[in-house]
Amino acid sequence: MNKIEQIANSDFIITFGTMLADNKEQFRDSIIEAIAKNDTQFIYMHPVDNIDLKLYYNQFIKYEVGSEEGVCAMLLDSFVKSSNEKIQNYIDDLDLGYISAESSAGEEEFEELLESSQNFKNKTLIIGDDLVEHERIDNIVKFLSVIKKYSSLNLVVLNEILEEKINACDDENLDEVEDLKSYDGTLVYKLIDENKEDELIASQTFANVAKVKDGDKIIINTPTEKIEKNLKVDNKLHGTVAILKTSENILNGYRYKQVKIEKVGA
Repeated sequence: MNKIEQIANSDFIITFGTMLADNKEQFRDSIIEAIAKNDTQFIYMHPVDNIDLKLYYNQFIKYEVGSEEGVCAMLLDSFVKSSNEKIQNYIDDLDLGYISAESSAGEEEFEELLESSQNFKNKTLIIGDDLVEHERIDNIVKFLSVIKKYSSLNLVVLNEILEEKINACDDENLDEVEDLKSYDGTLVYKLIDENKEDELIASQTFANVAKVKDGDKIIINTPTEKIEKNLKVDNKLHGTVAILKTSENILNGYRYKQVKIEKVGA
């Protein structure tokens, strides 16, 4: 069974680390098919809400940019109930209150997530591209391999490199969750899309903070790059994370970047 078929046959789906935007249409459509066919429960987890999915998801868990390692630990605590003494001791020692506060993903949200999963048989956890270049990827891979081995969740990993790492991982020596790095100010989320656009898509909040407006030609500044785009304000977006659709080899590394925005000619 391929990934699309596995998703379509699921009756409980969690997505983590993927916005399910234009570059993941086939997986998004497969989730919608599962909902129509199986009355599937769909839980969307991401720092950026996708307004186009509001009709479909039963629960949205918003977590802080950079906190994917902590979210993995909370998934581990919620779904790994029959493992071994070493892993169980690790789970018992997790400071979930602190991890929840750092990640902004509430413990009660994961309790609701676990409770809502109880009556379903074909449960799928979809893992997206956001995690691939996270600086804590080694521990994230260990978390996900343990979840795959010891939980009732079937993993569908959208990135082949990450999938290979998870499948090959047999290291159950889980490291402590590292303190979350601060991601304040204006942020850009790099969305790989072959139909790249010349626009940075942002909320009105982002535009206000950056002191620019819809239609402005802007420069996206990072410590190593300057990228010129047009700003498009999308009222469906909220918060201070803007979307940069690109097929270019820019903004390498973790998909989210702290940036400074300036108006061309200002």
